[in-house]
Amino acid sequence: MHLVAAARPNLPKLAALWHALVAAPRFRPVLVHTGQHHDSAMFDGHLAELGLPKPEVALGIAGGGHAALTGRTMMALADLWTVRRPALVVVAGDVDGTLAAALAARKLGIPVAHLEAGLRGGDPDMPEEINRRAIDAIATLLWAPDDASAALLLRQGHARSAVRAVGNAMADSLYRALPAAQARALPEGVAARAYGLVTLHRAGNVDGADSLAALLRGLGEAAALLPMLWPLHPRTRARMEAFGLAPPSGVRLLPPLSHGEFLGLLCHAALVATDSGGVSEEATMLDIPCLTLRAETERPLTLTQGSARLVAAGGIGAAAAAVLRGD
Repeated sequence: MHLVAAARPNLPKLAALWHALVAAPRFRPVLVHTGQHHDSAMFDGHLAELGLPKPEVALGIAGGGHAALTGRTMMALADLWTVRRPALVVVAGDVDGTLAAALAARKLGIPVAHLEAGLRGGDPDMPEEINRRAIDAIATLLWAPDDASAALLLRQGHARSAVRAVGNAMADSLYRALPAAQARALPEGVAARAYGLVTLHRAGNVDGADSLAALLRGLGEAAALLPMLWPLHPRTRARMEAFGLAPPSGVRLLPPLSHGEFLGLLCHAALVATDSGGVSEEATMLDIPCLTLRAETERPLTLTQGSARLVAAGGIGAAAAAVLRGD
């Protein structure tokens, strides 16, 4: 059974499944890394903390636009699986490498299980939304994180035998890592519940100078109320440098963090402002107020059953003030 990891967000989801499989003698899981995220900060540094081994197969496919990355990854995986054919390919999430793996496997007649199936946002042009819809359309097994996502898949005509609500794999990894994360020391000069945490990486937010500048202004308004810590994604750093934008006063930039390091900051934060669906879920599980910096989310349970709310760039300061008032 091949578990395909392309990017950092895939790892906590696959880690939960990995630990269950290695405890079952009849399975031999093989971790395959496509290479979409490939440096230590964005991939390798997370493996040990999640209890994952070094990938048995590392393809090294990185860089390029959506079509180029997807195509090159498909070709490399097809070559791999023509020689070394697994009984099942498991893909997680919605990045380009995940779509490439699903396509390559199904073209070879290999069954595909989609972990985190059935998630839908409201923007059909978002690259991740295109990927998740396409993966679900061809997957053999659809493992939804909750009953609502499973029900959506059934309404769309997927066979009942193919769809199962299996629970949220992110939760398994979070609770496994939480004791160590809670015991981590905070950065010097930082006190628990006295700071906010920021993550930004989505193309719609950071690839345009105007949209990124508006978010920076909003974060500056929040930072006037409490210090904000920002582990800066390499994509966002590159865009800020290209646009000549600087972080606002009160925002402290940090390098990319490991899974445990990030959880250590998240679990002691007063609030988090993020455009990451995974981070909004983790914040909800920890009951940390979350300002989701998007117009929609594919994780509606964070809004209806959690502590998240959708916030536009111009509303970040007011939303942060509401949180600090206890709302």
